[in-house]
Amino acid sequence: MAGTSGFERQLRDAGLRVTQPRLAVLAALHARPHADTDSVITAVRDEHGDVSVQAVYDVLRALTEAGIVRRIQPTGSVARYETRVGDNHHHVVCRSCGSIADVDCAVGEVPCLTAADDHGFVIDEAEVIYWGRCPGCSQ
Repeated sequence: MAGTSGFERQLRDAGLRVTQPRLAVLAALHARPHADTDSVITAVRDEHGDVSVQAVYDVLRALTEAGIVRRIQPTGSVARYETRVGDNHHHVVCRSCGSIADVDCAVGEVPCLTAADDHGFVIDEAEVIYWGRCPGCSQ
């Protein structure tokens, strides 16, 4: 759903007001999957100049709470944000450089995705993070 009108519709559908900071943050996240907060702030300021750090944090929180953005935080990493939501995909993280890539749902035997004992919970999501070295770091 790229493009300003798509972002506006996405915000309205989530019950959020359309504001320039929200549009700028959405555009930055669409252009930079798995961006950390500092990267988002830099991208927004490069495009729009005078957006405050607090405004970006507030927008990220509002977008996450509305389900437009997903916040992930692999162990040892700062929080990252992505616009791919609602499909229960997973991630692979490079142990050397920290790069992150999406991984579609696991295939084949999935003993780790079905809880042996759900303790009465109604489970609706499994979070899996694969760790290794990216092609650049494994050479």
